[in-house]
Amino acid sequence: MRLTPGTVVGGKVVVEDASLDEGSVVVVLSHDPDGSFTLSAEDEQELLAAIGEIERGEFVPAEALLEGLRKYG
Repeated sequence: MRLTPGTVVGGKVVVEDASLDEGSVVVVLSHDPDGSFTLSAEDEQELLAAIGEIERGEFVPAEALLEGLRKYG
């Protein structure tokens, strides 16, 4: 998993400076001007801290996480 910023152009998310495999499943987190998505200040700081950890490479790759879960499953 990786964090890749993009911009909506013509109703589609365009990702620059990164390539994604055709058919990749993505999750889009966007700012909603109607305010239907809200976080407390504490939750927002926690989210930003988690994003920072990912950007610094401080995460467990999905493959390693799944392998660890299989050992205990």
